[in-house]
Amino acid sequence: MGLFDIFKRKKEAPSENERREFLLKHGRITEGTIIDSETTASGEEIAYYFYTIQGVDFESSDTLTAKQKETPLKYAPGAKVSIRYDPKNHGNAVLD
Repeated sequence: MGLFDIFKRKKEAPSENERREFLLKHGRITEGTIIDSETTASGEEIAYYFYTIQGVDFESSDTLTAKQKETPLKYAPGAKVSIRYDPKNHGNAVLD
């Protein structure tokens, strides 16, 4: 293994839980709007939302946690929600 092989290796992508924890701890907050929601065959609730950062529109989705499912009206279509996003990668976001 040469010196350059060390730099070529790709890092493993963080798990969904690690990504969520990082964003909830270090992410910046912006306001977004729920576009739609659906329940999958396995019972997971997915919320689709959009938000704008520095004039750029982003659209994403997130699986609701058990705590978020306790307040379904907060994640109903048309609702304003807080979004946590990575300041280095604005497309990386979760519902707060």
